[in-house]
Amino acid sequence: MLLAVDVGNSTMSIGLFDLDKKLQFLAVLDTDSRKTADQISIDLMNVFALYQHDIRDVQDAIVCSVVPPLNFMLQKALTRLLGKPPMVVGPGVKTGLNIRMEIQTQVGADIVADAVSALEKYPTPIVTIDMGTATTIGVISEGRNYEGGLLLPGVNISLEALSSRAAQLPDISLQHPKSLIGKNTVDCMRSGIVYGTAGMLDGIIDRIREHLSGKKVTVVATGGNAPVIVKYCRNEIIYDKYLLMEGLWTIYQKNHQ
Repeated sequence: MLLAVDVGNSTMSIGLFDLDKKLQFLAVLDTDSRKTADQISIDLMNVFALYQHDIRDVQDAIVCSVVPPLNFMLQKALTRLLGKPPMVVGPGVKTGLNIRMEIQTQVGADIVADAVSALEKYPTPIVTIDMGTATTIGVISEGRNYEGGLLLPGVNISLEALSSRAAQLPDISLQHPKSLIGKNTVDCMRSGIVYGTAGMLDGIIDRIREHLSGKKVTVVATGGNAPVIVKYCRNEIIYDKYLLMEGLWTIYQKNHQ
């Protein structure tokens, strides 16, 4: 079995694949860069116990991280549990992507995993949208070329900024709005953030399509906030919950072979 770990700024996703690429479980923990290797090891062992799997059945692991302070301790924990270091998505790892960025190492490992997975599943050109702590948008053209993208504040960051900078606005959670036009403060905030983000994404997708000379593009979204927002977009957007995890599986296979 293959253990795939995606370390994001807010949460850490842990997935277990069998030999047939079937995801046995997908667990989500809070990201805490202060944790020691022992604490991370205990967290992983508890996750396996929760989903009734034996960590001793894991043959290898692959890690994708955008939180450098946690990387050393995570790799140390995985090495201790598995008896060998994990594969880490980064420079020197084969992805099959032609990254057309000025500084290739500035492309996040999560963005790379999303792109690799999308290329395996969808026709190009592709627009990937990963809605986590930040909203990252990537553009992939024919020939497996990652052309670049856009970085935006995530939905929750926008909500937190609104609440913290306006004295009379409360903290609210991201939920489906009752209607377009709110009738109280909370409903107005919720409607604004959801329809506002959906409208922003629609505008960006339309501009990317124009930039690509009007070509038909496949738009795929993933990340914790995507299910709420995508529903209100006017463009056709595919929600793919396991896009990043399956990208880690593909990257591992490219390098393992």
